[in-house]
Amino acid sequence: NFSSRNCDLEMIKYLLLVNKQGQTRLSKFYEGMELYERSPFVAEIVRKCLTRHDTQSSFFDFQNHKVIYRRYASLFFILGVDETENELAIYEFIHSIVETFDTYFESVRELDLLFNIEKAHYILDEMIMNGCIVETNIRNILQPLAVIDSE
Repeated sequence: NFSSRNCDLEMIKYLLLVNKQGQTRLSKFYEGMELYERSPFVAEIVRKCLTRHDTQSSFFDFQNHKVIYRRYASLFFILGVDETENELAIYEFIHSIVETFDTYFESVRELDLLFNIEKAHYILDEMIMNGCIVETNIRNILQPLAVIDSE
């Protein structure tokens, strides 16, 4: 369980959800970056992820951090993390995000995220706070949304 971890430093720097064409569908930054810097920064990361071959690792170093990504159907889930972070733990965390989205959206698709972007942000906010993983239990993450949806 990630929620018991002491998080003194930001471990997650950003999270990107990108389609196969390289269009960013959702982005969250947990570390300060000027808006004019974000577009070229994101474009470079997305380009690197999309051009990697299936036989290559889903982890690579970029500037002063690690990039860890996973592809699910037509979406790439990309996280930038601290250099000292465990790649496999973050790789599993990406799977946890996808499982949570799948549970809420009943098999998440790109259109689900486009038309329910506020719900996707809410789910991520329940899982990550200030760059730290705070919750991975699907029931705990989705319980507040169930209350909101029932009203």
